[in-house]
Amino acid sequence: MSIRENLATNLRRLCKDHASVSAVCRELRINRTQFERYLQGQTVPNKATAKLICDYFKIDEAELYQDHGAAEPVVPGLPPISESLFKQLIRPPSPSIAGGTYLTYFSIPGRTDLLMRSVTFVRREAELVTFRRVTGWSERRGSTWARARGNHYGVAISRLNWIYFSGINRRQTGEPSLISVQWAPISEPVLTGRAMLLTESGPAFVSVIMRHEVAISSRNAIRMAHVVKLDDPSVDQLVVSLTRDSVD
Repeated sequence: MSIRENLATNLRRLCKDHASVSAVCRELRINRTQFERYLQGQTVPNKATAKLICDYFKIDEAELYQDHGAAEPVVPGLPPISESLFKQLIRPPSPSIAGGTYLTYFSIPGRTDLLMRSVTFVRREAELVTFRRVTGWSERRGSTWARARGNHYGVAISRLNWIYFSGINRRQTGEPSLISVQWAPISEPVLTGRAMLLTESGPAFVSVIMRHEVAISSRNAIRMAHVVKLDDPSVDQLVVSLTRDSVD
């Protein structure tokens, strides 16, 4: 394929992991009409714009134009490892979770007064459930642009009434993360459980609460993805109660 066709194919693939193309354009501060020209293979970005796109998706420029149509090497008698792992991850049953935006709260070791609030975008495509989780995002300030400390992509699977969110951080650290949650035995649709995350002091197991938010935009949700105090008015009282119960 041509460079333009490779670019279009790769951008469409990368955008599928996000809430929408419009959300990507807003976060990149790129005109939607211009971005559509990239998606349609009509043109390629200049060096500055290409760097902005690569920094956002955490990829090298070579990967932006790479032809991914080449077949993966196969060892005789064995399926490609990526194919084998992927089939294991997406085999039935499918998680009982709706697509949409979920505010995700993590406890912070040694700080019972604080929570790390992330936003998880869940996407359903038939039986396949994928997600993107953003943490620590901030907006452009003048000529500077702060990136998310956490930008995890992965697959959600269901095993023995638990939902597992298994992902990899697209940032340079590239660490894996695993969240295991189940529906709380209350009338409200809230997921509770545990998470294995990488902190500054190493891997840690923390409590996690996920709540589906239907009346919030992707942009506003991302703005909320940072550390908050437990008594912050923006923290739902149900989340506060569940957090205190987990501490007790």
